Amino acid sequence: MKVMMKDALRVELHDSRAEMGLAAGNAAAAKIRELLAKQDHVNIIFAAAPSQNEMLEALIAAPGIDWQRVNAFHMDEYVGLPAGAPQAFGNFLREHIFDRLPFGRVEYIDGHTQDGAAECARYAALLQEYPTDIVLMGIGENGHIAFNDPHVAFFDDPEVIKLVELDNVCRQQQVNDGCFAALADVPTHAYTLTIPTLVRAPWLFCTVPAPTKAEAVKNTVLEPVTERCPASILRTRENAVLFCDPDSGRYLV
Repeated sequence: MKVMMKDALRVELHDSRAEMGLAAGNAAAAKIRELLAKQDHVNIIFAAAPSQNEMLEALIAAPGIDWQRVNAFHMDEYVGLPAGAPQAFGNFLREHIFDRLPFGRVEYIDGHTQDGAAECARYAALLQEYPTDIVLMGIGENGHIAFNDPHVAFFDDPEVIKLVELDNVCRQQQVNDGCFAALADVPTHAYTLTIPTLVRAPWLFCTVPAPTKAEAVKNTVLEPVTERCPASILRTRENAVLFCDPDSGRYLV
């Protein structure tokens, strides 16, 4: 493993995707245990993507966590998918972690509601009631965090959660990841927690594998901090860690 600092951001370059996921999951687990030792509950926001699989498996296997004192949220959700669609982020997280651990509570964004404004208000109120301690996140091929694609990414966004139109780079990534067969199958809109909502959390663990993410990682770490690469905001957060594998981090060595 190699470690570099870019502004406030710690970047870890691991020797394999498996080691990257293990390191990220263990780091998150250690922080959860630390926080539970001094507070009643820990509130975590989870990303839903294949890039998170290794980290989630490591987190599930981590010992010594009282999961009944952990509350879980997720950071984005498609609009309009069928209720049981495996691509729906709530369903992804239910399968990969939420149904596998005895969380205190799990709160889902409802992508099927007919009243988007009411859903945004409901979820914003939950996040206010349960202030986020940890965000477990990734970075998209276009540099997005959650579904804050560059054209809707605002570092000073006044909203907590909002409905956005997805750009085609973001939508194509879902095809590249094997989640959808074709671009036409990918929803055009989604709910997303905004950038201030995400980076307001005291602890940010960002797991980013694969060659398709190398350009986004380079822009995040080496290029200016700008909304053109939303993930670059991580460089302003002292308790953020970016975990890369050899493919995603190839421009950093």
